[in-house]
Amino acid sequence: MSERKVLNKYYPPDFDPAKIPKLKLPKDRQYVVRLMAPFNMRCKTCGEYIYKGKKFNARKETVQNESYLGLPIFRFYIKCTRCLAEITFKTDPENTDYTMEHGATRNFQAEKLLEEEEKRMQKEREEEELNNPMKVLENRTKDSKLEMEVLENLQELKELNQRQANVDFEAMLKQYKELEEEQRRKEQEEDEQEMKAMLEQAQNRRLLVDSDSDEEAAKPRPNPTAQTKPTDILQEDPQPQSKKPRMESWERSVGKLSTKAQLAGLVARRKEKDKEKADPALENGMETKGTTASTGSLPAAAAAATSSLGLLGAYSDSEDSASD
Repeated sequence: MSERKVLNKYYPPDFDPAKIPKLKLPKDRQYVVRLMAPFNMRCKTCGEYIYKGKKFNARKETVQNESYLGLPIFRFYIKCTRCLAEITFKTDPENTDYTMEHGATRNFQAEKLLEEEEKRMQKEREEEELNNPMKVLENRTKDSKLEMEVLENLQELKELNQRQANVDFEAMLKQYKELEEEQRRKEQEEDEQEMKAMLEQAQNRRLLVDSDSDEEAAKPRPNPTAQTKPTDILQEDPQPQSKKPRMESWERSVGKLSTKAQLAGLVARRKEKDKEKADPALENGMETKGTTASTGSLPAAAAAATSSLGLLGAYSDSEDSASD
C-alpha cells in the first residue's frame, strides 16, 4: 500500500524516453472542467438570469488561429440551468477579462461599453491626424479652448465658495480651545464633587463609630479600685441585707419565736382542769421568755428558744407522771 504514495519512481539505467510513443491528439480537443460563471448573464432563449459564481460542468477548448502575445485563448461551453441552451464565452487576456460569444447577454457592462467607445473614438482621431495635418491644428485649438473654459469655471466656483463660506481658522482654533477648557473644567468639578461625597461618607462613618463608643462609655461600670485602703472595710456600716439570709435560714430550720401563735403549734393545749392546776409562776416565766426572744437579738432568741423547748419537755414529763 505504501508504493502508491511514492512520488519518485524507479528508472532503470537503460531507460530512454525517446522510445516512448507520443499520442497524436487533435488540436481542438475538448476537456471537461468545473468552473464558475465569470460574470452575470441572461439567457437569450428563455430569459433566465445566471449570476456570477454559479458552478457549471463546462467543456474547454483552445481557440484556433487566435492568440495574444503568444498566450492561447480558451473557449468554454456551458448550458442554461432552465432551458439547457448552449452558452459560449472565451478568455480575453488583453483586458484580463472574458468576452461573451453567443447564447446569452452580459449584464452590468455599461461602464465597459463606455470605455470601449472612448477607445474607438481615440483610435479614429489618431488615424485622422496621421493623414490630415490641418485636422491636428483644429483638434489642438479645440482642446485649448476646452481647457480654458474648464479653468474659468473652476475659478468661478472657488470665488463663489469663498464668498459664501469665509473660514476663519483662528476663530476655529479659539473655539476649539474654549471647548477643551470647558470640558476640562467640568471634569475637575466632577472630581471635586466625588471627593466631597467620599469625605462626607467617611465623616458620617466616623461620627457613627464615635457615638457608639460614647454610649458604651456612658454605661456604669464597676470600679474595682474604689477602696484604696484595706481598713476601709472595717469602717463601713454593716449592710442589713446580709442579715436577711441568716434570719431566713434560721427561721427555716427552727421557726419564728416572736409570736405566741407560732409557739402554740408546738405545744398541745391542756384541759381547763389541768390549766387551773398549773403553776402560775411557770406560765409567767414562759411569757417573759417568749417576749424576750422576740425583742432580743438573734443569739439571745436562739438561747431563749432552746430554754423554752427544755421547759416544755419537762412540763410534758410532769403531765405524764400526773396522769399515771
